[in-house]
Amino acid sequence: MRSRTKALLSAGVALSMVALSACGATAEKGASDAPAADGKPVTGLRIMVPNAAGGGYDTTARTAAKVMEDAKIAAGIQVFNLPGAGGTIGLQRTVNEKGNGKLAMQMGLGVVGASYTSKSKATLTQTTPLAKMIEEAGAIVVPKDSPYKTIGDLVAAWKADPKALAVGGGSSPGGPDHLLPMRLAQAVGIEPKQVNYVSYDGGGELLPALLGSKIAFGASGFGEFSDQVENKSVRVLAVTSEKPVEALKDVPTLKSAGIDLVFTNWRGIVAPPEISDADKLVWIDALTKMHDSEGWKAELAKRGWTDAFMTGDDFGAFLTEQDKAVADLLKELGLAT
Repeated sequence: MRSRTKALLSAGVALSMVALSACGATAEKGASDAPAADGKPVTGLRIMVPNAAGGGYDTTARTAAKVMEDAKIAAGIQVFNLPGAGGTIGLQRTVNEKGNGKLAMQMGLGVVGASYTSKSKATLTQTTPLAKMIEEAGAIVVPKDSPYKTIGDLVAAWKADPKALAVGGGSSPGGPDHLLPMRLAQAVGIEPKQVNYVSYDGGGELLPALLGSKIAFGASGFGEFSDQVENKSVRVLAVTSEKPVEALKDVPTLKSAGIDLVFTNWRGIVAPPEISDADKLVWIDALTKMHDSEGWKAELAKRGWTDAFMTGDDFGAFLTEQDKAVADLLKELGLAT
């Protein structure tokens, strides 16, 4: 079980405006303005973020939108938040928007897990896959005044009294921020059922809890904390990637600190079911141009994201594989039926 869990996580995980009112949630269902022959930017695109502002999905969506606008790939992109139930409120809205080629949803591994643990009627396999965008290392983060100066310090205190140290994550049970501390606990000899995990709806809610010392440490994607790392209001004790993160050259990996665990998250973007081939092409073309831009490359470096770009059918096959792997894993852990 343990080796299979590790294999699934290594392959499956590596394989992170306010909610709309009912009257304003549905865009007119028609073809998005296709890229013009004269090279004018695409218009009318909207990206839904299925969790709170400030989290990893939110950061990714708003960064992508800004890069596309700065590069004149698209103009007037609307990014909005529709949080709740680990992302499945947004997922249900996306599935309900059948045929709406102007809408897309930012998503990732967390929504895959939440669709099972929340018993969502809507599933990601019902959506139209557009692009896998990034992979991101996890980070073990503490407030600047934390008594734990190294990952070894934290683990020693955690092992001494697991339930006394609350760990926060920006995903519901079954999401990457939940799976990370569970796997870390296993790797250091703590029974996962003893872990005091506190779930927050995205990094936008996780960060205040960390800064306010409501939790002993946070486990989430590095990008969730990049600004706070820069202003030194939090400290990263370790990253969960195979190799050090470029933006955190002095921070050890778990492996280099003697903990045998590698864990990475991924994020992508999907559209509602049954959009036209023309609308699908508009999105994929815009996202591909974004991926190839210097602005996106700069953001990857700044935020410690790993380029993991794939589109269309390739992303669809990956998403189907992920859906099955996560479902099987959560059943083994007793988190899904």
